[in-house]
Amino acid sequence: MEVNEQKKYFTTIGRGHGAPCLPATREDWERLRKEPWLKEMCERIEKGEEELKHKLPVWTPSCAEFKDNHRAIADALKPLPRLMMDFDEKGHTDEIVKSLTIDHSPLTVDHSPLTIDHSPLTVLLIEESVRRGTHVLVELPEGMTADEAQRLMAEATGYEPDKAVKDVARCIYMVPEDHTKFISDRLWIPPLQLPRGGEIEASPRGGLEGVGESLLFRGIPYSSIIREYWYRTGGEPQEGERNVKLHKLAVNLRAICDNRKEVLMQVMPRLGLSETEMKSIVDSACKEPPKGISKLMQQILTPLLSPEGDMPDDDPQDYSSPLGDLKKGLPIGLKESLIGVPQGMQMPVLCSVLPIAAAYADQVEVEYCDGMRQRLGLMSIIRGEQASGKSVCKNAVDIWKRQFDEEDALARKREEEWKERKKARKANEKAPDDPKVLIRMVPVTVSCSTLLKRFKYANGHCLYSFGEELDTLRKTNGAGSWSSKYDIYRLSFDNGEWGQDYNSDQAESGVVKVAYNWTMLGTNGAMRKCFKQDNIENGLSSRVLVAEMPDSSFSKMPKFGKRSAEDEARINEAVTKLRSYSGFIDTPRLRKAIERWVEEKRVEAAKDIDRVKDTYRKRAAVIGFRCGVICRLLEGKESNRCLEFATAMAEYCLQQQISAFGEALSKEYVEAKDECQRYGANHSVFDHLSPVFTMDDLRAMKRGFCGESALRNIITRWRRDGWIEKTDSRHWKKVAKA
Repeated sequence: MEVNEQKKYFTTIGRGHGAPCLPATREDWERLRKEPWLKEMCERIEKGEEELKHKLPVWTPSCAEFKDNHRAIADALKPLPRLMMDFDEKGHTDEIVKSLTIDHSPLTVDHSPLTIDHSPLTVLLIEESVRRGTHVLVELPEGMTADEAQRLMAEATGYEPDKAVKDVARCIYMVPEDHTKFISDRLWIPPLQLPRGGEIEASPRGGLEGVGESLLFRGIPYSSIIREYWYRTGGEPQEGERNVKLHKLAVNLRAICDNRKEVLMQVMPRLGLSETEMKSIVDSACKEPPKGISKLMQQILTPLLSPEGDMPDDDPQDYSSPLGDLKKGLPIGLKESLIGVPQGMQMPVLCSVLPIAAAYADQVEVEYCDGMRQRLGLMSIIRGEQASGKSVCKNAVDIWKRQFDEEDALARKREEEWKERKKARKANEKAPDDPKVLIRMVPVTVSCSTLLKRFKYANGHCLYSFGEELDTLRKTNGAGSWSSKYDIYRLSFDNGEWGQDYNSDQAESGVVKVAYNWTMLGTNGAMRKCFKQDNIENGLSSRVLVAEMPDSSFSKMPKFGKRSAEDEARINEAVTKLRSYSGFIDTPRLRKAIERWVEEKRVEAAKDIDRVKDTYRKRAAVIGFRCGVICRLLEGKESNRCLEFATAMAEYCLQQQISAFGEALSKEYVEAKDECQRYGANHSVFDHLSPVFTMDDLRAMKRGFCGESALRNIITRWRRDGWIEKTDSRHWKKVAKA
C-alpha cells in the first residue's frame, strides 16, 4: 500500500509561487496543463505582463511530499533523485531537444526514459518554459551530485543550466501541454532512494533518516551541505589537490554520518576519482577517533536547519536571490541585518540597508573603472504588493539609523530652541544667529527649500531619508514638484551641483553639492505611477537599486526571528567602522571585476541589439561597484568575497531594473525610432545572421523595431568591435564572435 501511494503521487503542485504545495498525481498534473486559463496566462506573460509570473501554478520535480505542504528543504518528506535543469537562454529549446533526442523524435511521449549518448543521465521530460527558456528533468544516478549532473548536461547540450537550481524544495512554473517536447512514462513513477547493498537505518546519534531519505541529514540533502562546505573552504578542489581536500571533507562529514564508511561512500563526491581511491580516502578519514561535529560543520548546519529556512526559496526563474550562498558570508553589519529574516525577503532587506551604509561612509572617495573619482551615492526602492512584508526592511533600517537619530535629536533640539528665541524676541531686538545645525535624517516629503538648507549646513556629509510609502511621496510632490525632486535625486547619484535663487528671505537660496541617499518602500502600482512612460528616459530609473518582495499570494504567514542585543551591537559596530573611513580608498581588484562584468553585458546587448540592457548595464555596474566598496570597507580588505558580492549585486540590479522599467523604456525607444530594442529576447541577432549577410538580411530580422540610422549604427559598432568586415559594396562577413 505504501509503495502504491508513492507511485500515485509523483510531485507536488502549488496554486501560486508562495502557495501550499499539495501532493499531486499524474492526472492532477496533466489536467492542470490542459487548462485554457493557464495557456492564456502564459501568453499574457510572454507579451509583457510580468506581474502575472508569480501567480502561475508551480510544481516540484524533486519532491513528492512536504510536511504540512510547506515547500522548504527542512520539510521535504519524499525527496526524489531527480534534478530539473533550467536553461535561461531563450529560443534554444529545439537545439537542446536535438542534442538530447538521439533516437527519438521531438514532441513525443515515450514509454522509457531518454538515455543520453556517452552520459549516465536519463531524461524524463523536456519542455519550453513560459518565457521560452528550456526545462530538462533528469534522473540522477546513484551517488551523483547536482554539480556533476549540470556539468554533464552542459557538455551534452552546449548550454549552461542555472547552477542555483539544485535543492529538493525548488519549484518550476507550470506551462501548457503544448510546451512539452519530450516526456517519459517513467516520470509518473518516483524511484525509491535506496542505497545499493541495503538501506541505512535511522540513528539517533547521527540524525540519519530511514528508507527513501537515506541521502538526507535531518531533512537536509548531503549535497547541499557539501556545496556549502566547498564555498566556505575556497571552492571545489582542482586536479592536484582533490585527495587532500576530499579527505578533509570526509573528516568533517563523518560526524553526521555516524562515522560509518558505507554512508560516506554514498554521499561523498567523486570528482573524477575511482572507487578504489575514494574507499582509501574514506578509510583514512574514519581511522581517527570521533570528535563530534566540527566547528566548521556546525556553522554550515546552523543556517540550513534554522527556522529562517522555512520561507520557500525563490523560483529558479526569478532574480530575487542572485547571491545564493554568499549571503551567509556577508561582512559585519550586513550579515546581522539578515538574521531572523525569511530567505525570500533577504535580498530586499539587504538592498534597503545598503544606501544608509553608504551614507555613513560619506567621507570615502573611490576610483571607478573609467578613471573618475566617485562618492558612494545609493538609492533603493523596495517594491511589493500590499501586505507583502515590506516592514521587515524598516525593522533593519531602524537599527542602522540609530546613530543618525541620536545626533539629529540634539541638533533638532538646538534648532527648536533657536526658533523659540526668534519668535519671542522683541520688535526692535536683533534676531538670534541661526545655529546652522547638521541634520542628516530628513523626511522624504521634505520641501526643496528645507532640503537646500540641510545641504548648505551638511559640511560635505550625506543626508539620508527612509520612506515607508512611495505613494505618499508621489502625492506630496505633485504639481510639478516631483520633477524638481527628480533633478535632486539624479544629481545625488554623482554628487552633482544643484541650487535655486529666490528674491525673498522666506525661501532658501544657494548652490550646493548634492549628497543624498534614500530607501523607499512602495507597491508596484505606486512605482508605475512615479515612473511613467513619459519620464522613464530621464535617467532616475537607471540610478535606482530596485528590489522586489517575494509573492505572498496564498502563502503561510512568514516566521520572523529576533536579533539579539549582540547582533544589534555588531550593526552599530559596522556603522562606526564605516564612519571611521575618509579620503581615497583604492580598489583595483573591484574595478577589474566590474569592468569584466560590464563588458560581458555590453557584448550581450550588442549581439542581441538590446538597447534596454545596454542602457541599464552601465549604471547597474556602478551600483554593484559601490555595493562592493561597502563590503570592502566592512571586511577591511579587498577579498574575493567582495568581488563576488559586487558582480552579484550588479547582476541583480540590472535584472530588477529591466523587470521594473524595461517594457516602458523599450516602448519609448520604439516610438523614437532612435535605436533597436529586443526586450525579453535573449538569443542573439548577430549569431542568427548567416556568415555572409547584407543590410537587407539585418533589416528583415529587425523590421518594425529599427530605423535606417539605427541599422547603420549597429553595422558600424560591429565593424569597430572587429566582429565583421566588408567584402564588397553590399556584403558583410563575420570574422569573429564575441
